[in-house]
Amino acid sequence: MSRNCVSAVVAAIVLVPATLSTAPAWAATATGSFQVSMTIEGSCSVASATTLDFGSHATVASNVDSSSTIGVQCTSATPYSIGLSAGQGSGATVSNRLLTSGGATIPYTIYRDSNHTQVWGVTNAVDTQGGTGNGGVQSFTVYGRVPPVASPPAGAYSDTIAVTVTY
Repeated sequence: MSRNCVSAVVAAIVLVPATLSTAPAWAATATGSFQVSMTIEGSCSVASATTLDFGSHATVASNVDSSSTIGVQCTSATPYSIGLSAGQGSGATVSNRLLTSGGATIPYTIYRDSNHTQVWGVTNAVDTQGGTGNGGVQSFTVYGRVPPVASPPAGAYSDTIAVTVTY
């Protein structure tokens, strides 16, 4: 090895540790903080609704009762109420809904209870069904009743009820 080469190696061995030792020592720290946030908004949907089918009858001499279900899914801890419209029959109200076939009608009522005493309508805190969401589908039974009807004309009668979930 030449003298210049040896000198360069010696210089590198001596200077590299000297350079490393001049790095600053971390003797102090500073701290801070920041916020982390997320908002879960309340939401609801009508997950399912089955047909309220009163069946087939030759006459309606006594009450005809039937039931169906509505499934509602709301975000956990979201309070809600379910309202049912009067239907599409001309002149129908929530206490006197109308099945129609052509120009003929058959009255019926929808209730929130199996005793048929609590009419199910659209006025919050009066005739709606309330609940609190749990994140899953919650089912509610719809109770329907057709009262006795004198000689209804033959036909296929129907109506459509709008389900409204207010939250």
